[in-house]
Amino acid sequence: MATKNIVPPGGARDSVGSRYLSRAGARGSLIKALTGAQTDADVRVELVYVQSLSAEGGEGDSKLSGCDNGDPVTSEDNMKAIALVIFSCLAWACLGKPPFPEQEKDPSYWNSWAQRTLKNALTLQELNKNIAKNLILFLGDGMGIPTVTAARILKGQLSGRSGEETELEMDKFPYLALSKTYNTDAQVADSAGTATAYLCGVKANEGTVGVSGAAVRSQCNTTYGNEVTSILKWAKDAGKSVGIVTTTRVNHATPSAAYAHCVDRDWFSDAEMPAEAVQAGCKDIARQLIENIQNIDVIMGGGRKYMFPKNMSDVEYPGERKHMGTRKDGRNLVKEWKERVKSLRGHYVWNRKDLLALNPNKVDYILGLFEPGDLPYDLDRNVETEPSLTEMVDVAIKILKKNPRGFYLLVEGGRIDHGHHEGKAKQALHETVEMDKAIGLAGLLTSHHDTLTVVTADHSHVFNFGGYTPRGNSIFGLAPMLSDVDQKPFTAILYGNGPGYSIVNGMRENVSSIDYNQNNYQAQSAVPLRMETHGGEDVAVFSKGPMAHLLHGVKEQNYIPHVMAYAACIGQNTRHCRSATNGAHGLLIALPSLTILLTLTHLLC
Repeated sequence: MATKNIVPPGGARDSVGSRYLSRAGARGSLIKALTGAQTDADVRVELVYVQSLSAEGGEGDSKLSGCDNGDPVTSEDNMKAIALVIFSCLAWACLGKPPFPEQEKDPSYWNSWAQRTLKNALTLQELNKNIAKNLILFLGDGMGIPTVTAARILKGQLSGRSGEETELEMDKFPYLALSKTYNTDAQVADSAGTATAYLCGVKANEGTVGVSGAAVRSQCNTTYGNEVTSILKWAKDAGKSVGIVTTTRVNHATPSAAYAHCVDRDWFSDAEMPAEAVQAGCKDIARQLIENIQNIDVIMGGGRKYMFPKNMSDVEYPGERKHMGTRKDGRNLVKEWKERVKSLRGHYVWNRKDLLALNPNKVDYILGLFEPGDLPYDLDRNVETEPSLTEMVDVAIKILKKNPRGFYLLVEGGRIDHGHHEGKAKQALHETVEMDKAIGLAGLLTSHHDTLTVVTADHSHVFNFGGYTPRGNSIFGLAPMLSDVDQKPFTAILYGNGPGYSIVNGMRENVSSIDYNQNNYQAQSAVPLRMETHGGEDVAVFSKGPMAHLLHGVKEQNYIPHVMAYAACIGQNTRHCRSATNGAHGLLIALPSLTILLTLTHLLC
């Protein structure tokens, strides 16, 4: 059996666990002496072997009952196992610190931490009931709770820590709720129906955006009369600036629900629509981006090819057919947008250099289309030509915040979802960490006193990690045991289904024979599918700022924009704002009157 890359208990083979390697080297010398192992690979085999025999102590002799062929373990095997168990105990005692901070042994460390947390929690009794000038929604597409946890560990490990104790920026938000993600016609949701829920405030059918549950997917004639508007439009109608930033196409499912009314999420341009739908008057999503809500202040993401005439060469990839324009109607939507805003300090950019060269103080409108399709994964990004999500958010907020009435901004970490669908957990988790950086930056550019920030997901994925991994284990590493069924190692990260399912010679593939740390490694899955599926469990909703306390408990997903609108006094919930304003106005009138009365009393008495 090929055995390279097997990780010893408490050790690691990559940079994240490098602090354990010197200790592992000392252990290796002892193991060679005890067992006769000849190479470092043999040493790793012996460590994993003994751990597989002893990991579930107390359950009789089942762990020593045999290997692949069912043969009983020999006395030599038993002696080797006993020797390695004794060695492991001695090694942990003699060869350095355990893989967690020394202060964690002291109860006062945990008690002090808990007391500080308690004091912070007590301050939340003073609720922030300010009117929200600004609204920001960060949407991690496919960012289920296991993804949040794994990204937290990754963030810490990228900084040289064990990872588990790390805080994501979203972890620091004071309020937390759970969102029920089902669509009106689906137990396990898709990104279109969910986007309609958390942007438009009504649940909808899968595959449809900006229309109610009465609309039927792909049936054009069910569009009319079933349109629903989004919080982005409510904000625009209230005089706020509005923006959309995404790492996917700007006409993809999540952003399109902010401005479009479409019975099929895949109608990116008229080229993707059936002829009868075009003839019936239905509009493609790219066209609606330009026409439906006049002058969206900030639009940044991918999806360039859907904005240009069919066969028009792309500016970044000239001559490459797959990147050419797709529009059959011959319209150049980018040109139309530029004509409309040329006297309004509007700018169109398609690369990072041009974006970062802009002075936000001199820009009121921006259309940034940085790829013909989706933006590349952050790990694969060309830093010369492709902006990061954090960089796009930085420019967006600096442009939007100039409006004295405030702004609404939708930010999507859209490629978290794509990484999971492809079984590429490393890509998905790095996308999550990058979105968390953007969340931190947004916090620095705004104030929680007047900005309501919400972080959530549209749905989860059948992604998880486990296997009794020790503290500080690389999040992408192996579990510290062999399977007690097929006697092979496995990574801590696994999928319930997806493209990582692999059978070699009639058995599960041995992951120790491949590089499971590469960026595009597809983690093993239980069921073979070309694309991994969404998960159906609730997702987290993190919030801070005015009225953030209203996001608590377990709520329907469509509740989210109602809270945000209430906080900002836009949309249908404005009565409480008028009352507050009238009360303040009455107080202003009463104060001078009271002053006059007191003065007269003083003079007369």
